[in-house]
Amino acid sequence: MKKEITAKQKEALLSILKHRFEKNNNRHKGMDWSKVQAKLEAATAKLWSLNEMENTGGEPDVVDYDKKTGEYIFFDCSAESPAGRRSFCYDREALNSRKENKPKNSAMDMAAAMGVELLTEEQYRYLQQLGSFDTKTSSWIKTPESIRQLGGAVFCDRRYNTVFLYHNGAESYYAARGFRGSLRV
Repeated sequence: MKKEITAKQKEALLSILKHRFEKNNNRHKGMDWSKVQAKLEAATAKLWSLNEMENTGGEPDVVDYDKKTGEYIFFDCSAESPAGRRSFCYDREALNSRKENKPKNSAMDMAAAMGVELLTEEQYRYLQQLGSFDTKTSSWIKTPESIRQLGGAVFCDRRYNTVFLYHNGAESYYAARGFRGSLRV
């Protein structure tokens, strides 16, 4: 599959991203949209990934800038875990281990297909400093290998104005659990 979007899709996506950027200045204080847009226009594959994030309900927005690499960092900033990425188990191994009632996909496989990374616990906690996210849903996060080797996976949510980290079997999936992605441009 070719990871490109049409000129019309690009124009629509840039308009959405610009509007979201301007509406949520608290997420990227001191950043200039024209510089972000220039980076985006030079990165066709990254635009495709952002479009996938948008199409699955992620509402991607700029949340940081890496001075060392010169990259803007986008996270899914939808109020709840993206609707188009819920009811997935954690990874391919977990999906393959299910004998019946298999979910359609795994969080890790879909993230890879979209060209994004699952948020780490540190990134998830950073996102929660920018607003209140996942107050009714939860999101798988990148699980440490030591936990994954034992069959587990971790996820986070926000309840009682506190961010919680939980564990589950990696093969579990729920209608209210999805995943949030991160993309560097």
